[in-house]
Amino acid sequence: MAASLFVESVNRLLASGEYFDILSIIKGLRNGAVYGVKVRFPHALVMTFLFGRGTTLEKFQGILQATYTHSKNLAKFVFLFKSMMVLLQRMEGKEQHFHPFIAGVIGGYLVFGENNKINSQINMYLLSRILFGAARLLVKKGIIQEPKRDPFPIFAAIVWGIVMWQFYSHKEVLQPSLQNSMTYLYRDSNIWNDIWDFLIYNKPGTI
Repeated sequence: MAASLFVESVNRLLASGEYFDILSIIKGLRNGAVYGVKVRFPHALVMTFLFGRGTTLEKFQGILQATYTHSKNLAKFVFLFKSMMVLLQRMEGKEQHFHPFIAGVIGGYLVFGENNKINSQINMYLLSRILFGAARLLVKKGIIQEPKRDPFPIFAAIVWGIVMWQFYSHKEVLQPSLQNSMTYLYRDSNIWNDIWDFLIYNKPGTI
């Protein structure tokens, strides 16, 4: 009975529209944590068992640690970003178009500024997206003309040409996870002893 009354009270509060800013920040914290788990856990699971070393227990510990770090950082960033947006909005009287940039800069520096594997992957992922977005924005603003032909084939050719050259000539400059993937594809495929490690598995103990 007490639990039911508590739930009803919470539902009334949520539906009332009161404390919207605070509740929005709390919901953002929740969504950041959940999304971090949903994105990182399957990725870490696959990459660890494909390329990771160590015992099964060590692999699972690594997966859980990566998932925790991603989830924690994303939750912290969403919490900090939305808090800064509320603060800036109240200081200015209304939301300004530059507020997301300021809040993003502060949150990015404090949360994703530490140079580790998880933050590196997230930051590089975002970099590729904002470069695409910047190109589209230039077209939208009329600063550059929209190409008459689809530029994507040229973009793909340049990207793959550069990454293959870097891998074969300067492998050490690439991110470790990319090195592992490309080694599996292009170096390990040059090595075999019999039909088992030619077709069935890549190396003993791996697929």
